Amino acid sequence: MKILKRILLILFVILIVAVYFNFPKLNFISGYASKNMASTVFITDRSAESVKLNDNDVPLINLADVETDGNSASASVFGLMERKAICHEGLGCTLVNKDYDPNVTIPVPQRVKSNNDLVFPYGDNEAKDTIFSNVDYDILKKGIHSAFTNNEVQKTRTVLVAHKNHIIGEKYLEGFTKDTPILGWSMTKSVLATLYGILEYQGKIDLDKPVLLNDWDKDDRKKITLNHLLRMQSGLAWDEDYTSISDVTRMLFMDADMTKSQGKKEAIAAPTEVWNYSSGTTNLLSGVLRKQFETHQDYINFPYEELIDKIGMNSMLIETDMKGNFVGSSYAWATTRDWAKFGLLYLNKGNWNGEQLFDESWVDYVSEPTLHSDGTYGGHFWLNANGKYPDVPRDLYSANGYQGQRVFIIPSKDLVVVRTGLAEAPDFDINEFLKNILAAIK
Repeated sequence: MKILKRILLILFVILIVAVYFNFPKLNFISGYASKNMASTVFITDRSAESVKLNDNDVPLINLADVETDGNSASASVFGLMERKAICHEGLGCTLVNKDYDPNVTIPVPQRVKSNNDLVFPYGDNEAKDTIFSNVDYDILKKGIHSAFTNNEVQKTRTVLVAHKNHIIGEKYLEGFTKDTPILGWSMTKSVLATLYGILEYQGKIDLDKPVLLNDWDKDDRKKITLNHLLRMQSGLAWDEDYTSISDVTRMLFMDADMTKSQGKKEAIAAPTEVWNYSSGTTNLLSGVLRKQFETHQDYINFPYEELIDKIGMNSMLIETDMKGNFVGSSYAWATTRDWAKFGLLYLNKGNWNGEQLFDESWVDYVSEPTLHSDGTYGGHFWLNANGKYPDVPRDLYSANGYQGQRVFIIPSKDLVVVRTGLAEAPDFDINEFLKNILAAIK
């Protein structure tokens, strides 16, 4: 009995020590758990149990106890640090803090969703009997299947392959269908950047004009342009570490206004001298975007009017923060087919069924390697210019998100490949996956 008591005492002390050293992280653990639960259940209509066993089953996050209640979810860790996320139709779910005022309303996007009889991608009907002589469909089927062969490790959920504007193959994990919205995480960054391509084409912005936020005119930050921000080379300090209390975790799980944190950072280098990937930069761009419009409603409508609804991404929803800013760094949802439409817009160089949304040169802009990125990054898109994927064409560029969300665009093969899931390298081998797909395209 004495030995048992000593063991229990030791375990209790270990627990207390663990809680003490991780206490500041509890805010982020319960914040992530409640936000992810609320959004997934509310937007995708998946069960809370499924989210708990899969989406929230990651180290530390799985320590949180989460409860759902209609349009909200609350989470805590060992009864400590409760956080709550609240959902609204048309806006998704927002993680709230002590500053939350339920009486403040955020405009809901006024959407005009297409409903036509056209086939994919210009509509949602499926093309019949479209067979390409240069595609080996048996090899393609095996290539798609390879993404699911060891799925306890690979954790693939959906795969879609589009060639010459036609879906030539797709596969869905049980519980997911062509109608299931998927969180793109940082693929949202590429969507946000596209809005700037549209504004530039409309002649409403100049990418080389200084941004001049707040006190930037008092120091070297006055030299920072939209181009610098879109290329992640502003020279502003930022810590993109998701394993600790960092700039990005504070922003995503504490800030009421996520557009401000990057703008408050000091310059650690002159623009173009360093490349530093920053979710704060994308949300700063979301805030700058808002300043382009006279009203909050106009800002909320813009992505849907000029991009999302225009190309029939009817399922897409970009969530907002407590102040009604789009969380452009992380929170866009769409079905796999609608993510593919986004890729096809780029494959078609901004032309959508005869209408030009952004200039063809915008594709060159986002796919041109940014200085100091080692050929891996362009303008809010990731690149293969340095041969990171050795068995894939160097002209590949992609929208990338946490846990292996990807929209791959390969112009030389007239190909768009979408893969979503809960794992990335090394558990999911992107080079091998794309190599298997490309083997089917003659």
